[in-house]
Amino acid sequence: MSIKIDDLNEIKKKFLEKEKNKIQIKIAMSVCAKSSGSEKIFDYFMKETKDKELNVEIISTGCMGFCYCEPTLKIVYPKSEEIKIIGDVTLEKAKIILEQLTKKEKIESELKPRVKEKRVSLLNCGNINPESFENAVAYGAYFSLENLLHNFTKEDVVNSVEKSGLRGRGGAGYSTGKKWRALYERESDEKYIICNADEGDPGAFMDRAILAGDPHLVLEGMIIGGYAVGAKSGIIYIRAEYPQAIEVLLRAIEDLKKYGLLGESILGTDFSFNIELKYGAGAFVCGEETALIQSMEGKRGEPKAKPPYPVEVGYRGKPTVVNNVETFANITRIFQNGVDWYRKIGTEKSPGTKVFALVGKVKKVGLVEVPLGTKLKDIIYEIGGGIKNEKSFKAVQTGGPSGGCLSSEDLEISVEYDELVKKGAMMGSGGLIVLDEDDCMVEMARFYIGFSVGESCGKCTPCRIGTKRLYEILDKVLKGGGEKKDLDLLEELSITVRRSALCGLGKAAPNPVLSTLKKFRNEYLNKIERR
Repeated sequence: MSIKIDDLNEIKKKFLEKEKNKIQIKIAMSVCAKSSGSEKIFDYFMKETKDKELNVEIISTGCMGFCYCEPTLKIVYPKSEEIKIIGDVTLEKAKIILEQLTKKEKIESELKPRVKEKRVSLLNCGNINPESFENAVAYGAYFSLENLLHNFTKEDVVNSVEKSGLRGRGGAGYSTGKKWRALYERESDEKYIICNADEGDPGAFMDRAILAGDPHLVLEGMIIGGYAVGAKSGIIYIRAEYPQAIEVLLRAIEDLKKYGLLGESILGTDFSFNIELKYGAGAFVCGEETALIQSMEGKRGEPKAKPPYPVEVGYRGKPTVVNNVETFANITRIFQNGVDWYRKIGTEKSPGTKVFALVGKVKKVGLVEVPLGTKLKDIIYEIGGGIKNEKSFKAVQTGGPSGGCLSSEDLEISVEYDELVKKGAMMGSGGLIVLDEDDCMVEMARFYIGFSVGESCGKCTPCRIGTKRLYEILDKVLKGGGEKKDLDLLEELSITVRRSALCGLGKAAPNPVLSTLKKFRNEYLNKIERR
């Protein structure tokens, strides 16, 4: 079947017509929701609404972002924009909700959409059934692709991405438009576009939530990318530890093949494209693009020296571009809403939004999406509700083991790529781990260096040996054997590793040591003086 614009409109019309007179109960079935018991809640509503022949539809959705009070659900009334969000749902609470619906009693919302949040990549997560192609189309999927394939040249698409100012959401924030331009202009009989879904930072789960909650948003972005750069093959490199996301993606890809949105002559054009999955074993280093490509080729997952860059010599020796999950999600939104719309969000140098996994000692742990440029204190206090147990804020670790820590002096900073780097931290993939007054920053630095020691591929000496020596010094300080000269050694060795390691992950590994030495040197000195 080769789908056309009239078919997309018909699918959307039928889906919305079917839904318009029904009360909908949308239940989060993400990993954190399931671990909190959402499957029992879902089964209860399915059985009771069927037995009682109620005009209520039960919908399984992805993550709603309120991870601190799972299971969560939304009640959506027909012909109304009124949405009630309920958290900490138990079977007892579910029975009360169903009774209120049956008696047409008013249900009060327990949770409200977060004021400082702006959902772009997460817009449909928690609102649609991720396993339903029709639901995705009803919420706008693939209309922009249809428009683009018929009205945009490849050059137009690349120009639009450049003008959008989109920066890669996977770590360093490199310009997506520049990457696409380099591959578009490169002559080759074969090119590849890869989605990096190897989310390896401790505490990070943004990409998993997007893929499992709205897979078509990412798949559409990949198809757009394939068209723009002249690739016929797209590959999602995803860690095998994400079975839910994998299952949802495989289902979505099958639907796209069935409707002719993957394969030959997509939407009646001469553009042909396919997407397949390749599974990673969960090695942190395979988040680095050259190591990822090595792993995809069945080789040891370790980085290669650059240049040549993957856009020159990539997968199977062919020009390749690698973008992460959230980057592709942004691509689709840019072409759905326009470049001007996108540039109005965020800041001049960091347009758009960023999804963060807000975890640690914060009251409202969850998945949040804010415009870049939002103040750090607004994320932690207004969205996150502040610090648990009325403790004092001490620090926040951004960007996982490759990032750095920010202290209370940094709460007023604008969270965007360049501002974080100025403060000795980095965006990374979007992990925000909040620490309180009870946390020891030396222990925190040792934890992250220990992670890097365990995940180092061992190819280059600075990373393989340097991180190990850093761990040993930190361990010595924590066990009461440290001397003041060790702090100078920590700093000197960290700078050496940063300058000489082969890949970006090795270069960034000492960041937690350097940032804690800079902002919390007194904690190191206290450990040494109490020996």
